[in-house]
Amino acid sequence: MSNKLQVFFAVMCCCVTLSAQPTRDYFPKKDLTTVGAYYYPEHWDESQWERDLKKMSEMGFEFTHFAEFAWAQLEPESGKYEFGWLDRAIELAGKYNLKVILCTPTATPPVWLSRAHPEILIRKENGTILDHGARQQGSFSNTFYREYSLKIIGELGKRYGNDKRVIGWQLDNEPGVFEDFNEDAKIRFRNFLRNKYNNDIRQLNQAWGTSFWSQVYSDFDQINFPRPSNWGQNPHQTVDWKRFIAHETASFLDEQAAELREHCSPDQWITSNYIPNYEDGHIGQSHLLDFYCYTRYMVYGDLGIGPLGFRIGDPMRIPFANDFFRPFSGTYGVMELQPGQVNWGTVNSHPYPGAVRLWLWSVFAGGSDFTCTYRFRQPLFGDEQFHQAILKTDGVTPSIGGTEFMQFIEEIKELRTLYSPTKTVPADYAARKTGILYTHENSWARSRRILTQHWNSERHIMHYYQALKSFGAPVDIIYEGKDWSEYPVLIAPAYEMVDDELIEAWKQYAEQGGNLVLTCRTAMKDRNGHLFELPVGGKLFPLIGGEIDFYDLLPPNRPGGVTMNGQEYPWTVWGDHLTPDKQTEVWATYTNDYYAGNAAVIHHQLGKGTVTYVGVESDQGALEKEVLKRIYEAQNIPLMDLPEGVWMEYRDGFGVAVNYSSDNYSFPLPAHAKIVIGEQTIRPAQVLVWQF
Repeated sequence: MSNKLQVFFAVMCCCVTLSAQPTRDYFPKKDLTTVGAYYYPEHWDESQWERDLKKMSEMGFEFTHFAEFAWAQLEPESGKYEFGWLDRAIELAGKYNLKVILCTPTATPPVWLSRAHPEILIRKENGTILDHGARQQGSFSNTFYREYSLKIIGELGKRYGNDKRVIGWQLDNEPGVFEDFNEDAKIRFRNFLRNKYNNDIRQLNQAWGTSFWSQVYSDFDQINFPRPSNWGQNPHQTVDWKRFIAHETASFLDEQAAELREHCSPDQWITSNYIPNYEDGHIGQSHLLDFYCYTRYMVYGDLGIGPLGFRIGDPMRIPFANDFFRPFSGTYGVMELQPGQVNWGTVNSHPYPGAVRLWLWSVFAGGSDFTCTYRFRQPLFGDEQFHQAILKTDGVTPSIGGTEFMQFIEEIKELRTLYSPTKTVPADYAARKTGILYTHENSWARSRRILTQHWNSERHIMHYYQALKSFGAPVDIIYEGKDWSEYPVLIAPAYEMVDDELIEAWKQYAEQGGNLVLTCRTAMKDRNGHLFELPVGGKLFPLIGGEIDFYDLLPPNRPGGVTMNGQEYPWTVWGDHLTPDKQTEVWATYTNDYYAGNAAVIHHQLGKGTVTYVGVESDQGALEKEVLKRIYEAQNIPLMDLPEGVWMEYRDGFGVAVNYSSDNYSFPLPAHAKIVIGEQTIRPAQVLVWQF
């Protein structure tokens, strides 16, 4: 069997556990992190290339990034390759000690390919076919497009796969999950289902519950795409379709990685730059990548907190991405970090002075190995004309963001002189380490019937995540299959689809000394999205030490109340009503309506550990924070009490604290800490770094 076929079938059969390849030592620890910038030689007169790359090096950047959108320049005609211009650009980068990341150009197929083979273009549900002139119009499900993509990728690999100036490869650009209604996609969807259900249509009928509404199939060839516009579309079919379209993106990247690996030195790494759309489900499923990267833009609308928030950004956007991407392999980077104003947001405000540097330190704090900015020069034409860059439109003057990148680069150089490989994180910080169990499939299962239009899966998770960051806790966002024993506390928020194996794993985790936190909407369905033939949540009853009697949902203008430790918290979105066992503690109860006095949060000992069930989502997350605080305090785990917008991390012998709020904050430095960068009173958009 060929390598490409092995990749195809391996990904077709991928399990719930997600990971990248075991990571080589691509990034020396002593360097801490490295910084680079996108550059597009094809956008500028060649007479300016040397000036630009020399300037990039003088500003302190250590690598650059070429060719992600240059398929038309690399292959101007079918089978005619022109690499001379890229050779010269790489030569100039090397002359100024800039390493190079090369990209596969599959996000922008050339017009000759689209015109000769229009079947490669994505077809929307309404029949509209995307066309040349934008990006990501090529169909990942089109067999010919895949085959032709691998040709240009193979040629790139042959030419640059052993070039020591090239440190790694980015596959595609911001690969997302695309709904494609082309004929090839339909054929591949049917084959995906044949593989998943062992070519047994009876298994599919059972999994999809096709006896409902006369949906029974007798052959896989009768199956079409689920139509989003169909009212009452089969929800189980929709979940499998979402699995399929996530698989199409993941397998396309794996095929690219396999092609490159046939030609490239093992010293060159392979990754891609994902937009952190966590519910899409493709992030982490490409098993042949060495690690995963993300892109982050922070100011493009009213996303932050306080009066300065719209200029500083949401304080949780970068740390959550850090904590999501890092656990896959221990290595991650940020391939695009906003350097200034963008042109595509709802309100494209100018970042607050210091905000760009703040974001760089926020990326670093989570353990990143590199950060790259998009882009070095501001374009004079095209769709991103007003997207600011490291340099202004004159091509020589650093922008405000450019000067902040330079400042960060110099500060990292200072930290490199202080680095000690023997340092470990402080014991109190390590004791707070927490895992949040996540799977996109739970959101998929809710997508057809969320039961209240006010349910938001991301907000529900953030109620817990924000509390953890205020405690100064290191957090990993993890999928099933990871060893949970390293986490004193494990949270599974709204974990709707379960099986007996997962319930047993949760039970063993608690019995062996872990502190398990489960929340509302957990264990309502099996892995196919069917309700169990039990009382709602019945699979959990022995685990949580009680029963779930029913759930309630309230309109926003009629909030209910929950009281805990004498404090009342409003709720509207979801409330499970619980009957605890005799040995189970009631931590919170409902205060009004006909079920006043019913339990809302229960807690009990299980073996050496504990299980806490939080049956309600409070309106602002304050109840969830109080529940977690009580769990940690009961285990004598020391906590911090940081205000909203302030968070901290430790890495490589350094502590880093950042301030996204609009107020000054005096950070409680540990004893014997030595300030390296900043001041103990952290102003808005500023940073404090210390040695310990």
